[in-house]
Amino acid sequence: MSFLEKNKNILQQQYPGFWEDLVSNDCDDILPEDLKIETTASGELALCVRGIHVHSQRDPLREGQRLAESVSGEKGFIIIFGFGLGYAAQAAAALGRPIIIVEKYKSLFLKALELQDFSDFFSQNKLIFIVGGLGDGIINALTIAGKLASDEKKPSIIRNKALIGFDEQWYRSIEDRIRAWAMKDDVNTATHKRFGQRWMRNLSRNMSAIRDYPGVSRLSDLTSGMPVFVGAAGPSLDKIKPMLRDIYDRCIVIAVDTSLRFFVKNGIQPDFVLVVDPQFWNSRHLDRCLCEKTALVAESAVYPPVLNLPFKNKFLCGSLFPLGTFIEKQVDPKGLLGAGGSVATTAWDFARFLGGREIWIAGLDLAFPDLKTHFHGARFEERSNSESSRFSPCEKWIVRALRDARPFKAKSGNGGQVLTDQRLSLYAAWFENQFRQNTQIQNYSFFQDGLAIAGLQAADTEKFMNLPQRRDEIDRRLQQVFLKIEKEFNDPQEKQKRAESFDNAVAVLKRGLNSIIAASQEGVEITRRALRYPLTAVQQNKVLKELDEIMRRVTDSEVKEIAGFLIPTIEDDSPVDDDPFRAYLKSSLKLFSGIADVSIKSICS
Repeated sequence: MSFLEKNKNILQQQYPGFWEDLVSNDCDDILPEDLKIETTASGELALCVRGIHVHSQRDPLREGQRLAESVSGEKGFIIIFGFGLGYAAQAAAALGRPIIIVEKYKSLFLKALELQDFSDFFSQNKLIFIVGGLGDGIINALTIAGKLASDEKKPSIIRNKALIGFDEQWYRSIEDRIRAWAMKDDVNTATHKRFGQRWMRNLSRNMSAIRDYPGVSRLSDLTSGMPVFVGAAGPSLDKIKPMLRDIYDRCIVIAVDTSLRFFVKNGIQPDFVLVVDPQFWNSRHLDRCLCEKTALVAESAVYPPVLNLPFKNKFLCGSLFPLGTFIEKQVDPKGLLGAGGSVATTAWDFARFLGGREIWIAGLDLAFPDLKTHFHGARFEERSNSESSRFSPCEKWIVRALRDARPFKAKSGNGGQVLTDQRLSLYAAWFENQFRQNTQIQNYSFFQDGLAIAGLQAADTEKFMNLPQRRDEIDRRLQQVFLKIEKEFNDPQEKQKRAESFDNAVAVLKRGLNSIIAASQEGVEITRRALRYPLTAVQQNKVLKELDEIMRRVTDSEVKEIAGFLIPTIEDDSPVDDDPFRAYLKSSLKLFSGIADVSIKSICS
């Protein structure tokens, strides 16, 4: 049996569907005449592509081992950029970590299957293949590999520079997505550190809203086959202005908070507006945007005055934070919407949640086409213009906005290049992952000026204009649903039941947090006292038992997640103590001091 047949059989057994995709008739500009196989001095085969050797001409096996050794001290899974004849990949497999193989050209991968026996390699290792195409599966592959590598999520990359050189743009686009995926935990940590206290302050003021406003769960499958339009706030939103009335007549219209003023200025009141950001400045996007026909969908940690604005109806989506989820669980679960770091991600998921099977989108650029950051007249632009001065013109603000987020060029939807940044590419990765998971939904973008997003198709304007006009039907259906929700949610018995559940939840919350505060304060006193004087072995054991008991009281609390969310990031820059007992006391002191922070007390007051 030839190597190719042997490898084919094991691939079909171990990785269903991969072989069929591998031999599909995709375009591949590496031709048979471009390839040359040589035997090296060590007796191993080496591959030469278009006159360029992609392996060592002396000992490719040893070269692969050296590449694998370069990442042996790291943790997490491994990504191979450029498979070649598989020397580096097989050497990396000896490290026992999951491997993602990324290869642009199917023809090169098939040639390797002809020349080498990979049956053991394919059988015994956790492998994920991204071969050919646009590399669309990379985010899903990273997620799977991250789960398999439970000790460490961030990948190590082994690059074959010669193979990458045949299509640097293809590999660079994949590496950009990998980088964005890998930094998501850092982004979440930084966001928590920056806004955690703000979220909790807002939630403590908005807790009664969880009792008083219905959740989006009551809107599930509202559209029932109707098309949905989502208006994000990117620069290309300006181009949709001539079609805005046609869109309104044909679709349920969803705006994000940052794009609401665009609709209002152009005489359209969207059916829904999404607000999820907790910051004061974000709430300013709603200034002078009175929409008496628009329903608000908000997360319970939004800046409190937002919930007092005169929208027609108000709905809450499920809280992303322990305090909100604790109250919701006992009072009224709201229905969780996806959160990819941007309100646009939540707006798209709301459209999916409504039952949309055709989602038409504008303004989802996730880039800076023509060096623009948002649509003309956005709050960002107004603020920069109003604060502009001779020594700090608005152009300076724009340059800073473009520069400070680590910008880079990436492939645009129209096939060219566009400037984007790490944060925006992270959002794009979220959308790609969602599009892949929800294949029943067709997603159309009216304009392709922004970042290329796999699964987001170019809209056919003629097809859109052939959709039936159904504004009267949309208004009628919304009115019926809102009246039904109003009747059910505000039924006197239901209101009384929620009020009792709410009061009980708040009482449990206060009691639990006060108990944790008291335990933490005891821990602070014990550690400070123990650090003050030298202790005998017996005294040390007594202190350890007391601290263990205090920690048990904290970890057994039903509100421990809320307290844990409030603990500030502990950055220990003090010298390492050679005494393990004193080192433990110092870390315990920082922990208990953090838990006993005044921010918890403010919730209980």
